[in-house]
Amino acid sequence: MSFLFGGKPQLSSEQKIAQAEAEIDMVSDMYTRLVQSCSKKCIDTSFREGDLNKGESVCLDRCVAKFFEVNVKVSEKMQGEAQNRGGGGMFGV
Repeated sequence: MSFLFGGKPQLSSEQKIAQAEAEIDMVSDMYTRLVQSCSKKCIDTSFREGDLNKGESVCLDRCVAKFFEVNVKVSEKMQGEAQNRGGGGMFGV
């Protein structure tokens, strides 16, 4: 009953599992979007070589860095807006 005195309510095991599954789904989706976006942008589809060449490697490195930088900025913006509306974050906690 800690939530009555300003503490966070305790989550049940089912709620914790549901949150973990939702987080795994989000991370998997982000990884899929990252691979698709950066591969499409940086890797030649003719596959002339077995390994990445220097240009592809540098492109992928920059693409991944930008992808995560934008992801962090968007997440921070969304969290700020949620807090301004009175929500506690992504799951309302």
